[in-house]
Amino acid sequence: MLPTGLPQGSVPRLERPGPLRERVYEALLELITTRALQPGQHLVESELAGHLGVSRQPVREALQRLNTEGWVDLRPAQGAFVHEPTEEEADQLLTVRTLLEAEAARLAALNAGEAGITALQRIVEEGRIAAAENDITRAVALNAAFHAKIMELAGNAVLAELAAQVDRRVRWYYTPVARLRGGTSWEEHQEMILAIVDRDARRATRLMREHTEHTRQSYLERDAS
Repeated sequence: MLPTGLPQGSVPRLERPGPLRERVYEALLELITTRALQPGQHLVESELAGHLGVSRQPVREALQRLNTEGWVDLRPAQGAFVHEPTEEEADQLLTVRTLLEAEAARLAALNAGEAGITALQRIVEEGRIAAAENDITRAVALNAAFHAKIMELAGNAVLAELAAQVDRRVRWYYTPVARLRGGTSWEEHQEMILAIVDRDARRATRLMREHTEHTRQSYLERDAS
């Protein structure tokens, strides 16, 4: 077990080719969004550098960038810590996500072709398996893939760009409730596919609103006993 709390082997060494600063940033961001690095966790430059196989300089630069973007908190005389999102932050982000996703579902119902619908169905089938096997990492990745595919099928580049800006933060919030949502989430995805197949834009919009609202409520209530 690493001092940072990461499972042994969870941090791959980075290949040297390519912009190292960017690669370190992406590696740390992925560890944060998947919650391999937990909110509130102390980030020690030397330890991260050692396990990434780089010097401390690109790690320091990545942490500064992550601080600017709100993923990391730099505290004077204490160091860097993974940001702990407030309930207000989560509520605002997931509310915006509902608006974007609902419009994407509406447009997908109007524009999706057979190949796109087949791709959605394949993701749902894989997601059900992941949920049944309690493979949270896989379930979170497939959930993101499903929503990204809906966004792609919507065919609106501006909408997709806006969604991409919040995608990783949505994954960050979704991960701790993925087990709670379990198979229910995939049943809701299946219902959305049926609405898209029927070209029922109004139903697709409603189902997506309900689906994203369930996730928002699950996150806000996750610690309730």
